[in-house]
Amino acid sequence: MNLLLAQCDPKAPLLDADTRARVLAALPGWLPDAGNRVIGRRFGFQNFYQTMAFVDAVAEIAHAQDHHPEMLVGYDACTVSFSTHARGGLTLNDAICAAQVSALPEAAA
Repeated sequence: MNLLLAQCDPKAPLLDADTRARVLAALPGWLPDAGNRVIGRRFGFQNFYQTMAFVDAVAEIAHAQDHHPEMLVGYDACTVSFSTHARGGLTLNDAICAAQVSALPEAAA
């Protein structure tokens, strides 16, 4: 499955351990929390303007996918975390959005 072209499914089930490992291997820089319920990645920028441009681009993805991250925003960085709260852990929706966020031109700043 091409995560960059995929659409989130509100009924997506939790990922089993094998699938979770494969998905995370396809998402460089994204790390799970200790309980494997959340994945997150820190993106660094040169200034606040670049950071906010990235935040706006992430918001567009979240809105289009109807799957919204937690974001910690600072002057020159933004940490993005995904989890499917309705399922209590990671689903393919989290991987889809993580891949799409990683593909943003702003993410390469």
